[in-house]
Amino acid sequence: MLGDDVPPPVGPYSPAVRAGEFVFVSGQVPVDPLTGKVVGQTIEEQARQTLSNVRRALDAAGASIADVVSVLVYLADENDWTAFNGVYTTVFTRPYPSRTAIGVKLRGVLVEISAVAWLGRSTTVP
Repeated sequence: MLGDDVPPPVGPYSPAVRAGEFVFVSGQVPVDPLTGKVVGQTIEEQARQTLSNVRRALDAAGASIADVVSVLVYLADENDWTAFNGVYTTVFTRPYPSRTAIGVKLRGVLVEISAVAWLGRSTTVP
């Protein structure tokens, strides 16, 4: 059901699944959906492309960035935290979704992001 705007999965999973009022976006990486090639050499470039892919998967599933309530970020280099946050805050605004960011070994990319969106009204705990 996802269109050409979303990079196709490289394994047996769906880029996004809608379950009732929730949309679960599988880990997105900085791949151009048209060429299938990794975009960018820096964490900033790759973060922008990855977040764009998250947005595309959400759109295709009937959700938006504003609906995101939880984000999981995988960084190939945990020292990229600050640079990643600089890009992240151009996409997500206050109140920010809950988030976990961890350093992991990734296959040829600097960042991978998964997200959960809720199509109801979200509330933040102070």
